[in-house]
Amino acid sequence: MASAPEIQPGATSPSDPWSDLVLTLPMFIGYHLGVIFLPIRNAADIVTRELVALAGHDRAAYGGLTLAIGLAYVVVLGLAGRGHALRWQRFVLIAFEGIAYAVVVRLVASYVVGRVFLGPEPLGSSEMGPFSGVVMSLGAGFYEELLFRVALFGGGLRVVTLFYPLTTAVGRAVVPIGWALATSAAFSAWHYLGPLGDPFEAQSFIFRWVCGLVFVAIYALRGFAPVVWTHAVYDLWVLVF
Repeated sequence: MASAPEIQPGATSPSDPWSDLVLTLPMFIGYHLGVIFLPIRNAADIVTRELVALAGHDRAAYGGLTLAIGLAYVVVLGLAGRGHALRWQRFVLIAFEGIAYAVVVRLVASYVVGRVFLGPEPLGSSEMGPFSGVVMSLGAGFYEELLFRVALFGGGLRVVTLFYPLTTAVGRAVVPIGWALATSAAFSAWHYLGPLGDPFEAQSFIFRWVCGLVFVAIYALRGFAPVVWTHAVYDLWVLVF
């Protein structure tokens, strides 16, 4: 798993690939065990179809494969001498961190939208039941952050800097910020695409754009696992509670 990109020379993320995978494993397992019972799946999910095919379209075999993936990673951690990454205290801390950041996401996006539009901020609505809401929240947290923050922002920024090396102080500030704005706009637009996409509204687009920017900041400063938990907790807040 790629760790958060460096925004400034010498800046490092407290997250590391081993910890990221451990701390997001509950999201991955929970989503994949639940999504097989739903008629929908996260649009960024590229794994479920392959697992279903590998399991011969048998739910029991599919569940076994999903659990085997998690068990295999735990075994690898143990063999690598990183069993400390599985301490339950780390999961409690990342959960509280995700809750705190989810509140920040809501407050910042609400403030920006409130400055641009009159009236309450759009929180989104859903006809999902509680089970569907939980499963889809876990999937959005894991797969959308993997796509938009790790691949598009982190990986894309590295590609961009191949063509525009960050050799000046202005470049080190402007290029990452500009790329964060662009990828966050793509993240917001993502929610209006496809047959299950929402009807486009400028207010909700800006709200999600700002949410994407806050997710980028969390990813860049804290790493992949914290932003996954933040995104999942925020979606749980909107879809379930």
